[in-house]
Amino acid sequence: MAALHAAAERDRDGGAPAPEHPARNYPPYRSSTSRHPHRPLVEIDHRADPEAVELSGPAFGVTDLTDLDADLTRQHPGEPLGERLTVTGRVLDRGGRPVRGQLVEIWQANASGRYAHRRDQHPAPLDPNFTGAGRCLTDDEGRYAFTTVKPGAYPWRNHDNAWRPAHIHFSLFGTAFTQRLITQMYFPGDPLLPYDPILGSVTDPAARARLVAAYDHQLTCPERSLGYRWDIVLDGPSATWTEEGR
Repeated sequence: MAALHAAAERDRDGGAPAPEHPARNYPPYRSSTSRHPHRPLVEIDHRADPEAVELSGPAFGVTDLTDLDADLTRQHPGEPLGERLTVTGRVLDRGGRPVRGQLVEIWQANASGRYAHRRDQHPAPLDPNFTGAGRCLTDDEGRYAFTTVKPGAYPWRNHDNAWRPAHIHFSLFGTAFTQRLITQMYFPGDPLLPYDPILGSVTDPAARARLVAAYDHQLTCPERSLGYRWDIVLDGPSATWTEEGR
């Protein structure tokens, strides 16, 4: 990763335009070399058939969600294990304007670093009181908020002694499924951040920094949870990097 980051820095110093998203084929992220698209993405001509997009679009509204959807600690009869978190922020466009009524979804590992998914073979314990998925709609100021637990680090087989830092996956829908954006939020001070090739695939250090939440003591709930703030900018020079091109 160091060599690729140095090459990216040389390109920036030479005046090359900053890439708009991480490379789909990033050799340090081993599986990306075999599963990244090898053909150009298919562009849907919405002018020829606008309903082709809208018929597959989501139709989520306030009646489709409950308070439990955004509180991952209350979705089961018991209390999940782990450090309680309040994670909140705003979804903004390139002009800093709030993006209202947008569906924000998250999924994550439990406090032991294991996903509630049958394909997760990490021998850490599952938590019967934590599924690790939530969703909400942004309010009129573009705000979202989740109550959850801090995910644990977990090993993966990308390279020798590979560990993923604590992170939460985020998905944002636009006005149709074809506008869905997926990204990951990381935690400040995590010692695994420099070793993670997925975060490292973002070769601009400023863009990587925008993927790390900020601890905000004002969000901390006494005797309940620590608070983190993470704004998501959908477009423009301060955009939050996503896993797919825009």
